[in-house]
Amino acid sequence: MKIKDRIALYFTLISTSMLFAVLCTVYFTFMKFLEADFFERLTDRTMVTAKLYLEADEISRDALNTVRHKYLQKLNGEVTRIYDNKNRATFIGDSAQYWTNSTIDEVRKKGRLKYTDGQRQVVGIYYKDNQGDFVILASADDQGSHNRLAKLLKIMIFVFILISLIVLLLSRWVAQKMLKPLQKFMLEVKQASSQNMEFRVEENHNKDEINLIAQSFNHLMEELEQAFILQKTFVANASHELRTPVTRIMMTAELALSKERDQAAYQKVIGSMLEDAEKIEHIITGLVALAKMDLELINSQLVPIRLDDLLSKIQTEWKSQKNFDLNITYQVPFDSNPQILANTVLLQIALDNIISNAFKFSNNQEVNIFVEATENNFLIHITDLGIGILTEDQADIFKPFYTRAKTHDHSGEGMGLYMTQKIIDLLKGEITVNNHEKGGCTFTVRLQSSSC
Repeated sequence: MKIKDRIALYFTLISTSMLFAVLCTVYFTFMKFLEADFFERLTDRTMVTAKLYLEADEISRDALNTVRHKYLQKLNGEVTRIYDNKNRATFIGDSAQYWTNSTIDEVRKKGRLKYTDGQRQVVGIYYKDNQGDFVILASADDQGSHNRLAKLLKIMIFVFILISLIVLLLSRWVAQKMLKPLQKFMLEVKQASSQNMEFRVEENHNKDEINLIAQSFNHLMEELEQAFILQKTFVANASHELRTPVTRIMMTAELALSKERDQAAYQKVIGSMLEDAEKIEHIITGLVALAKMDLELINSQLVPIRLDDLLSKIQTEWKSQKNFDLNITYQVPFDSNPQILANTVLLQIALDNIISNAFKFSNNQEVNIFVEATENNFLIHITDLGIGILTEDQADIFKPFYTRAKTHDHSGEGMGLYMTQKIIDLLKGEITVNNHEKGGCTFTVRLQSSSC
């Protein structure tokens, strides 16, 4: 059963139960009221009978009967008896013994008596007179009250059924209205998939449970998106960063095996391969650290490094690969000990990604790096002579898997600049991009000095 139907059913059961209790209370209260009222009427008749028969001594019995039938409305099945001290019926036309001696004696003992005999109600009083002590008993069937209660019961049953149907319909409408945000949430959740990990459900401003579910779902989607991106990132960067040193190791090994060489040559080859193996180890360590995206872990691996030494190393590697023209210029005067707090491997990956894009989109034209120092920061400006980046695209280039490479006949996974921004963020830095009027663009990386 759907939640909407369960809510409607529970609400209807609770409401109709309360309504049933109220109607039963009204019915039995009204029944008791009619019963008490009829008892009062019977009591009044016994008192009137006592006054007419026992107090009016000068009036004859026949005259008293005439007055009684004329001014007292006869009740349904009414029977009235006056008994003397010997429990004999007197003053009434017939002499039938209607009540037993035990009942008459009980009235004489208690003074007043009220009870129900089947559908009949009985009232008795003990009356002392100058003619003697008498017991007056009267009974009648309150048929009018029974008819009223029967009509009231029919009306209540009709009202109960009608209100139950109305409550059921209203409860379904209310449940549907209450669960409408949940239905909307379910429809939105169906849109989430592995191809749409950035999807988020809409959160409203109500502090209800559905909004809390939406917030929890969005938080879960953020975690899943990060995990998904990290997986893709690790694979993409591992293939990108490890390809060059692995290729160099293979080429070096093939050259070494192509002909016989002396021991010194082999030692040189093994040393070169060892250097590349160490670089692979460093790259894997950096990629694993980045894949975890644990800020505390990253911070624990941050050490002071010389920025100029790292840039010189990057320049040497790029020039040794394909003789790329990478120029580095430092601001004058420049600190003689330009140190920053960073992870060497991660920062090199970030800068290499920017430089790689600069060469890729400028058809391997020269790339210039200008480093300047401010009071607490170092600014690294990387400028290319390529096609530039449209203003409307600048907000997207740091998103995962966004790439313009295929539109310009280049290969790329769209992860380089995303990884670069993540690394710079981890290093508490900032990266921006600006276009040039004559073509090309400049990426500016701001890093904090280790003295901050």
